[in-house]
Amino acid sequence: MAVTRRHTVLVLRALGLGDLLTAVPALRGLRETFADSRIVLAAPSPLSALLPLMRTVDSLYPASGPGGFRWNHPAPDVAVNLHGSGPESIEALRDSGARHVMTHAHPDFPGLGGPAWDEDQHEVWRWCRLLGHFGVPTDPQRRRVERPEHDGSHPGAVIVHPGASHVARQWPPERFARVARRLAERGHEVVITGSSGERELADRVAVYAKLPRTSVLAGRTGMGELAALVSRARLVVCADTGIAHVATAFGTPSVVLFGPVAPSHWGPPDDPRHVALWSGTLGDTFADRPDPGLLRLSSEDVIEAVDEVLDRTEDPALSRSGGVR
Repeated sequence: MAVTRRHTVLVLRALGLGDLLTAVPALRGLRETFADSRIVLAAPSPLSALLPLMRTVDSLYPASGPGGFRWNHPAPDVAVNLHGSGPESIEALRDSGARHVMTHAHPDFPGLGGPAWDEDQHEVWRWCRLLGHFGVPTDPQRRRVERPEHDGSHPGAVIVHPGASHVARQWPPERFARVARRLAERGHEVVITGSSGERELADRVAVYAKLPRTSVLAGRTGMGELAALVSRARLVVCADTGIAHVATAFGTPSVVLFGPVAPSHWGPPDDPRHVALWSGTLGDTFADRPDPGLLRLSSEDVIEAVDEVLDRTEDPALSRSGGVR
């Protein structure tokens, strides 16, 4: 009896946490268009904990970037470049032997087609627009994911996340501490998150804010535990970094500090649960010091925004559902 091979769709998004979550609407469009196919996401291994919550991808193929990416399985039927527009990512997918490649146009690959890369658009819309060019319908508003089944620790806490993926996006720790201290004085449980490499930074915030050492969770949460923590949090206060997109994915209220990148490119949706603070100036994402525009945001600016979000989200009409939109 002949066995029909299940078609494979290979998706390259070998980037970080926030990058993956901004691609959720595009991945959902692929899931619905290729409902009977196996969808494989090429991405960093730690992100595998999020796949059951997204319900869009069948498996993760470990990849840390396009340069070292090698597909060691039978050629996929479709390869989708949600990584970027450069020649490395396109070449990596062409080398997979895919019959069809969906990617942005690049002069080195005139036969592939695809839309032109547009710098001035939101990251969520970028990938939806790409797929739309190839006839895959998407809805950029469908950014939510399922809550983890386990509740996680510290339900109802306010999360202060002082780290960022680049120094230019890192607001000073003493300012985060002032915000954390004010929240603690108002009766909120405050926890400080971050990676293991950000533990020292988190400790400094806790010391400045006069919070107990037990409030520091940096380096103590894996990806799944962080997702559970954010899904049950009262509020997330952070820079423009991965955890901001986790808050968006769960509908958890957030105050996100922007600089040197505009929220129109990476910000949360237009939703009363979220406030994006930005001084209005652009800068160098890869600078070795905090962006001057980011530094124009004072502790009082952030505290005022925090108060507004907390007051707004007391409204039962804004209570969060756990389902995928």
